[in-house]
Amino acid sequence: METRPPLPPFTFETAVQKVRAAEDGWNSRDPQRVSLAYTAQSQWRNRAEFVTGREEIVGLLSRKWARELDYRLIKELWAFGGNRIAVRFAYEWHDDAGNWFRSYGNENWEFDAYGLMRQRHASINDLPIREAERQFRWDASKPRPLDHPGLTDLGM
Repeated sequence: METRPPLPPFTFETAVQKVRAAEDGWNSRDPQRVSLAYTAQSQWRNRAEFVTGREEIVGLLSRKWARELDYRLIKELWAFGGNRIAVRFAYEWHDDAGNWFRSYGNENWEFDAYGLMRQRHASINDLPIREAERQFRWDASKPRPLDHPGLTDLGM
């Protein structure tokens, strides 16, 4: 059986580790890599799209990152208990016409006993921004620096 530590039940420290691992994975913009954090039959709601299983997750993420260019994401633990974690997040991206956005949202996660996410429910809103308003400017080939501004610096 595949495992993806840390495993539930989560403590504050292990929940933070899980959130940061998810942030680092998503910032890789590698759909195949990201899909491995989810169960083979994981169920998602992402905006108005519903997907089940790793193959559909890879498809959704491939479409997402083909449209959301120069993507940079910050996730923050909001709440946790047992095998569930709630996060809030913001990410910045631009479309192929050069229009920039900051997308805000919340996710609710449920994990199996092996630390793989079996459910993900995401609500996301997009705010158009000017390029000069961007705040997520770290080197995209590396994880977000720990000292980089977080969500509270965005007024969240």
